[in-house]
Amino acid sequence: MALEEETRPDRVRIGSGAGFAGDRTDAAIPVVAELARHDGPRFLMFETLAERTLALCQLARRNDPARGYSPALEKFLAPVLADCLASGIRIIGNFGAANPEAAAARIAAMARDLGHKPRIGVVTGSDLDGRLSVADLAARETGGTLLAGRDAIVSADAYIGASAIARALDLGADIVVTGRVADPALALGPLLHVFGWAEDDWDRLAAGTLAGHLLECGAQVSGGYFADPGVKDVPDLADVGFPIAEIDRDGGIVISKPEGTGGRIDRFTVIEQMLYEIHDPAAYLTPDVVMDITAARVDEIGRDRVRVSGVRGKPRPDTLKATVCFEAGWLAEAEISYAGPNAAGRARLAADVVRQRLARRAPGLGVRVDAIGIASVFNDTAGATLDAVFDGSAPPDVRLRFAAQSTDRAALDLLLDEVEGLYCAGPAGGGGVRRHLTARLSSASCLVERAHTRPAARLFDVYATEAAQ
Repeated sequence: MALEEETRPDRVRIGSGAGFAGDRTDAAIPVVAELARHDGPRFLMFETLAERTLALCQLARRNDPARGYSPALEKFLAPVLADCLASGIRIIGNFGAANPEAAAARIAAMARDLGHKPRIGVVTGSDLDGRLSVADLAARETGGTLLAGRDAIVSADAYIGASAIARALDLGADIVVTGRVADPALALGPLLHVFGWAEDDWDRLAAGTLAGHLLECGAQVSGGYFADPGVKDVPDLADVGFPIAEIDRDGGIVISKPEGTGGRIDRFTVIEQMLYEIHDPAAYLTPDVVMDITAARVDEIGRDRVRVSGVRGKPRPDTLKATVCFEAGWLAEAEISYAGPNAAGRARLAADVVRQRLARRAPGLGVRVDAIGIASVFNDTAGATLDAVFDGSAPPDVRLRFAAQSTDRAALDLLLDEVEGLYCAGPAGGGGVRRHLTARLSSASCLVERAHTRPAARLFDVYATEAAQ
């Protein structure tokens, strides 16, 4: 329920449970244990929704109306749901993806199996389907023409802000499930609920947004993506602790992690995460506020405790970013290994054979060939540069990876067949062929007027769901 001014606490604690859909499923356990040690408002946020994840969820919903939420939902919630409900730690997660209602139903079933009946808030309104045509979206595309002339898309979702999350919490939700919201809104929403910040209190909104930005990538701020042995050493990375933010009502932030966990939190890790994906430190655009961190202070106040202050805010932008995903053909991948004497020579010959045959059978198909483990990141190494890569000394084995992307599936099937044909058609000694064809999705970014979104919050009727079963 919305808090009265005289009852508002001075501090909120928010822990990170995940920074992406493939994050560690046990990471939230020590975070929840640490949050449970404290009184006052405590929240656990899960950020699990990349652009491609949302598009895949839209496709899943088309095939089954009961699906369409993040497949990461169950694996993240199962280890901590009971403890959070027992300790009064409220959960905020964007694992609703393309179907927040279905996610709420699944969470209700999980909670019921644990003997709980939590109030589950559902946030909707990011889906632009039916609100803007493909042509309308193409007219609003930024920096490209990927949508021009296209007649169909998979998904179109705007990044909505924190107000609907706050509203769901005001309604009494113990768990809030969202679709596409701006990642920092997962933290700003609880702060709006607890502190009652005004929608034009730009400096505090910016501080709450920065807290969310520091938490949204999980262990990146506590040493995970920061680690670089001998350059930026991080202790006990195998047990890196996920971060917890303490935010006061004036927007002061302290970042820490659970006692006994690995990793490090200091000025270096915090500043690196502050700058992550920030194109303009003076104007980081979000649905709620334009954040300016150019005057921010970052001070170490104890072991693995960093205070951040001085962030400023400016009025929110008039438009919202939207991501539009569309089908973009297929990716074909095939691998084969060569080992023993003259492995490099035979690998080079195999690459030449496949390229010559595809030039005749599938002209125009661009094929990339990598000698994996030699130089497979920055360029195509299996052609004329292979001799230079090996520098005259043949390695004991070479794994070739062939890849091509196209809307012409028949041409891609030819590539896969040609690589497999190397088994007997030569050169000698090829083995371990693997082949795979994957449907591809591409995305474009648009700026859409806020009027095209309908952010809304409601409580999911758990009891009605039970009665229908």
